[in-house]
Amino acid sequence: MPLSGRKRIVRRETGTIPAALADLNPVLARVCAGRRVRSMEELEHGLERLLPFDALKGIGGAVRLLERALREGWSITVVGDFDADGATSTAVAVRALRSMGVERVDFLVPNRFEYGYGLTPEIVAVVAARRPDLIVTVDNGISSLDGVAAAKAAGMRVLVTDHHLPGEHLPEADAMVNPNQPGDRFASKALAGVGVIFYVMLALRAHLREQGWFEQQGVQLPNLAHLLDLVALGTVADVVPLEHNNRILVAQGLGRIRAGKGSPGIQALIEIANRKPERLVSSDFGFAIGPRLNAAGRMDDMSVGIRCLLSDDLHEARELAAELEGLNRARRETEQSMREEAMQELQRMHLESDGELPFGLCLYEPAWHEGVIGILASRIKERVHRPVIVFTDAGTGDIKGSARSVPGVHIRDALNAIAARTPAMLKRFGGHAMAAGLTLDADALEEFRRLFDSEVRRHLNADDLNGVVASDGPLEAEAIDLDLADTLRMAVPWGQGFPEPVFDDRFEVVSQRIVGERHMKLLLKKNGSEGHLFDAIAFNADLAMWETAPKMVDAAFRLDVNEYRGRRSVQFIIEHIEPAAEGTTTAEITENAEFTEG
Repeated sequence: MPLSGRKRIVRRETGTIPAALADLNPVLARVCAGRRVRSMEELEHGLERLLPFDALKGIGGAVRLLERALREGWSITVVGDFDADGATSTAVAVRALRSMGVERVDFLVPNRFEYGYGLTPEIVAVVAARRPDLIVTVDNGISSLDGVAAAKAAGMRVLVTDHHLPGEHLPEADAMVNPNQPGDRFASKALAGVGVIFYVMLALRAHLREQGWFEQQGVQLPNLAHLLDLVALGTVADVVPLEHNNRILVAQGLGRIRAGKGSPGIQALIEIANRKPERLVSSDFGFAIGPRLNAAGRMDDMSVGIRCLLSDDLHEARELAAELEGLNRARRETEQSMREEAMQELQRMHLESDGELPFGLCLYEPAWHEGVIGILASRIKERVHRPVIVFTDAGTGDIKGSARSVPGVHIRDALNAIAARTPAMLKRFGGHAMAAGLTLDADALEEFRRLFDSEVRRHLNADDLNGVVASDGPLEAEAIDLDLADTLRMAVPWGQGFPEPVFDDRFEVVSQRIVGERHMKLLLKKNGSEGHLFDAIAFNADLAMWETAPKMVDAAFRLDVNEYRGRRSVQFIIEHIEPAAEGTTTAEITENAEFTEG
């Protein structure tokens, strides 16, 4: 098998389009039906449709704890995570608590290179020097049994807010809110960390309003909608499934930004990413703004990112965003170097094993940058279409790994299964279905490789290792115009679990040229049509494929709008392209194909 694996275009089953979607653009109706939308209510994004906060287990205890902190003037330290979800969660907590009258609230984000993830006993020791009365964790804490115990022993109270999957035991916190904890009745288990803390703040504000707190203190009733741009960014950047409740949060945040009501930090990040606020979409959070924020936690210290999000001064926010941009450039350079080394290692493994890579792939290089191994694991996973864990040296004889998975393998559960069989092997692990982190003794790596590959083989077969490009089918050439591109782009927040529309068809290649060294600019004509030419671009193209200058190609693409010198035109963003096989049609290639959404 080639190192890049094999991809195939698979069309979604649309079935009969529900009558309730009849008033939508026909293409949008087809796309939504392919995502199991059955009513217009599922496409409505008003705040009144948010799930109620009172279904969250532990929300009452959290509110009572925070109310006491307010009334007794406690000092509060928010302990976050070092990614975009953690940064936005921290900013939401600090901003909301200040708006409700908390005078002494600050934050601390563990440096990933010194303290690792979560509320560890080591980070508790750092927090203790500040002498807070209450620690509030955001986007972490559900697995911090020792850290919570250490904080309690030091006389501090602890409120845990998290969304990660719990282990066998829960920390003995004073209060805990996590939609994934046992016994929780909240209907959406896909909240990001920033969504959880936002819900806690909604509940606190409602309770304080009932108690007359704001009138008593002379504090204006906070408008927590001001925080929704942060909630939207953290939700998309953490790649949680965009179920209806999350789509509401993201749509509301995007609406505020498009209306010019985004916070200065978000505005500055949009500017530095060269995006237009009025046309911002959810993918801009994931591919432009989120990575710049994440770069702080990956390369240095996330506090600069949080300070950017907390700034109320646009000039200061721009300076901090420029610092984040520099860190992101350094991250890209480091990632490129690591990727080249990883591909060389893959080539060696590929040759030594007669062309068969493990189903569960582990790569290790002691010098790889700890903050970038997660991105590298994701890039390699996309290349070889199987679960990947990338390890680097963590010092003191340990190695740290970052895992990324594919549909069919719940990576956190896979690690849990290994830990159940060999309890002493994994010193620490946690995560989601598609991403996780772990720490183990360097001497255990080879045994872990074997166990991981074996566990993955329990869930996948050889056919599952082929990449799948999910398509919404072909488009009539006459239907492809700016109105359709704008409609699809702006209709709903697209993202994980509710993917942006992708179409496929067979095209004649009218012209091709390389731009920017690695990208292929194309002019395509739909097979069998007359007079319809479409601009297309394939980013990071396989240039070897184009050496033979194929005349006909099968392509999967997204519709985009290219803006150049004031002119707007439709452009295809190529998701997958390959020379057309003789004697087949696209419909034959994908006929009766089955697809399970990851």
